[in-house]
Amino acid sequence: MRTGTIHRVTGETNVRVTLGLDGTGTCSVSTGVPFLDHMLHQISSHGLIDLDIQAKGDTHIDDHHTNEDVGIAVGQALAQALGDRRGIHRFGHFLAPLDEALVQVALDCSGRPHLSFGLQIPSQKIGTYDTELVKEFFVAVANNAGLTLHVRQLDGVNSHHIVEACFKAFARALRMATEVDPRRAGAVPSSKGVLERAGA
Repeated sequence: MRTGTIHRVTGETNVRVTLGLDGTGTCSVSTGVPFLDHMLHQISSHGLIDLDIQAKGDTHIDDHHTNEDVGIAVGQALAQALGDRRGIHRFGHFLAPLDEALVQVALDCSGRPHLSFGLQIPSQKIGTYDTELVKEFFVAVANNAGLTLHVRQLDGVNSHHIVEACFKAFARALRMATEVDPRRAGAVPSSKGVLERAGA
């Protein structure tokens, strides 16, 4: 089983993440940020990734630190679970509709962090959640997991629909990229014979 466990403690947050890539979508999440919890459930459910995330942070100030540190810990746990990335498909993409919203995610488990983010979210808040934090979450994940990640919005006017479609598309693209390719026979999916390791 490909798993990663991270415990990140700072002066602002205390975050524990356990992630299983070969799971069934079992999810136990409590971050103190309700909308973020809802989106993490999308990653688990649609990516078939087992997630246990428990976080406490300075949400009395705002959600920024908790949102970012959860993203960092999820990225680090993902990198740990992937190891040297032998045998995986490496690339993934998905186009997710949610009512009027349509979002495309393409990613490469390259070990080289990059985010190209193209969501245009109309409202500044979804409930109490600042929508600018969506990008910050994916910056943290991409940087710490070593993902080349492209997010494109093709349609949508409802902020909740746009963001949820993004997380669902990310989950399915990640599932495609990280699943084991039986034809790869355990080799590193690169003509160079090696991929960069995030955090190495």
